Amino acid sequence: MRKDIDHVLISEEELQKRVAELGAQISADYAGRCPLLVSVLRGSYIFMADLSRQVQPFCQVDFMAVSSYGSGTVSSGQVNIVKDLSDSIEGKDIIVVEDILDSGNTLHYLFQVLQARHPASLKLCTLLDKPSRRTKPITADYVGFEVPDKFVVGYGLDYDELYRNLPYIGVLKPCVYEKSGE
Repeated sequence: MRKDIDHVLISEEELQKRVAELGAQISADYAGRCPLLVSVLRGSYIFMADLSRQVQPFCQVDFMAVSSYGSGTVSSGQVNIVKDLSDSIEGKDIIVVEDILDSGNTLHYLFQVLQARHPASLKLCTLLDKPSRRTKPITADYVGFEVPDKFVVGYGLDYDELYRNLPYIGVLKPCVYEKSGE
């Protein structure tokens, strides 16, 4: 698996430091409140776990599964909710936790769906931001790292359901996904 990585873009240590900083910022912004962190599965599960431990004193968590990629490297543009939230979000402070903000198609759609459910507030926390690929008008309130237009994997991010368990963010060698005709 590691032989498929061109280079490490963000180290394990850099990730942990930045997640702690994001947790501290969210804790300060939501002092006296209990935000609901909504993980967009599957890519954000590691980030969400680490981030939720940094938010003090309390937060709640829930999960959604939204798909727009399939096994490709580029968003299909069609968004499907595969798993919805467990409880109502009406009147709650919601922070959507995402692995990567790329084209913005998925999150633009998701924010429309969630806004219609009348939360008290709705914010976005993304580990990675690729603004050069944005096609929808969406920006994150909390950003871990801005990244170049490269195919990245690790720390929850995958290619064809592989590489999620890498402890860092790495750039996948193009030969890995080009050989499958992507």
